[in-house]
Amino acid sequence: MTLRIYNTLTRRKEPFETLEPGVVRMYVCGPTVYDKAHVGHAMSVLVFDIIRRYLEYKGYTVLHVMNYTDVDDKIIQRANAQGREPLELAEEYMHEFDQHLRDLNVLPATINPRATQEIGQIIQMVQGLIDKGYAYPAPNGDVYFRVRRDKDYGKLSGRKLDDMRAGARIEVDENKEDPMDFALWKASKPGEPAWDSPWGPGRPGWHIECSAMNLAHLGEQIDIHGGGNDLIFPHHENEIAQTESYTGKPFARYWVHNGMLQLSGEKMSKSIGNLVTIEDFLAEHDGDVLRMMVLNSSYRNPLTFNDEVIAQAEKALERLRGALKPALPGASLTEGEAVEALKQQTEAAKQGFEAAMDDDFNTAGALGELFALVKAINQARDAGATDAVLSPAQQTLAELAGVLGLRLRPAAQPAGKAAEPFIELLLEVRSELRRQKLWALSDLIRDRLKDLGVALEDSKGGTTWHWE
Repeated sequence: MTLRIYNTLTRRKEPFETLEPGVVRMYVCGPTVYDKAHVGHAMSVLVFDIIRRYLEYKGYTVLHVMNYTDVDDKIIQRANAQGREPLELAEEYMHEFDQHLRDLNVLPATINPRATQEIGQIIQMVQGLIDKGYAYPAPNGDVYFRVRRDKDYGKLSGRKLDDMRAGARIEVDENKEDPMDFALWKASKPGEPAWDSPWGPGRPGWHIECSAMNLAHLGEQIDIHGGGNDLIFPHHENEIAQTESYTGKPFARYWVHNGMLQLSGEKMSKSIGNLVTIEDFLAEHDGDVLRMMVLNSSYRNPLTFNDEVIAQAEKALERLRGALKPALPGASLTEGEAVEALKQQTEAAKQGFEAAMDDDFNTAGALGELFALVKAINQARDAGATDAVLSPAQQTLAELAGVLGLRLRPAAQPAGKAAEPFIELLLEVRSELRRQKLWALSDLIRDRLKDLGVALEDSKGGTTWHWE
């Protein structure tokens, strides 16, 4: 089956074809680093990590660029409020975000450019737009993009310029030729970071940063441009206008946008104040739990974040991990109905997984194939299948889960190896209690072990345990 991706620009799923055979050039807008990152930021990063992993699984070489905006109004305002240097503040939050990516098992990008390290490229691009008549220096030292000069402006968001102007409350700015024009370069103000330019000291506007970094690290045309759907307008719309006006070529072949994370029915954002930071989430949950939440839904849809959804993700993750347990004690089954069903399901799982992922990265469908394989593994184990029978299916499960970025590692074991002999002893005692039909005492041991994070599973072949 051919991979098909939903393209925001055309509003339909399209067959995936790259500019260069076997190579994917993918740019994803990263965070503006002025505060602690929240789980909404993590959602976008996880979506594109999953997309990248699947593309690599399909055999592509992925050139993945994710930028950091490290100079911006918000950074300057926050730094001034704290009496700190803006670049020092940004550096601190960048390092913190990098650690979060490692904790979430996100593959490192090919490069993480920063706006402050790309000033030369930005100035060159702004000057090029001026030379072509798409931009103009204002008397105050700002440089603006002439929106009306771009006849295709609005094609990504589906907005018409005149409608936008009529429906917007735009402050009058005597420095602009048109109220809809946007800044490419901002003249410096006292106490702000600034760089020399042909138009005087200043700093780049937000939108030009990504266009310049795209051009510097991936070239004039790319395959995938990604980010949250809150960036479609104005950020990505303005990126298209700048880049295509500068190069005269189509910019990105596929525009891919993830939905927003919602807490209590509202988009999670700093402006609203309804935040759960990545740091707070990881203090209480495994990083794979957040990944499982993302996988359980279409990446283009809003994702609800609450305790119930978290609990469902934890339970689903435990089901996957549980399927990797060894055979039951005394297992000897090497053939039969359960064994044959396991072999068939193992083969079907890989085909179904790829079919789902080829349909615009349908991760929920791909997970469904994994859980069908989990069921077959568990049924074969309960029937007495040996490790040799279970192993191929378990390897397939681990491999496909790894394509999604799930580690399926056991949860932390509080008592470690030292507790295992005592747990085994308690299981022997419990077995004797069950033989004597002393059910209350048997259940007491089971329940107390569960409180300590030890789950028991009773079957015809005996009792097994694992850390929850």
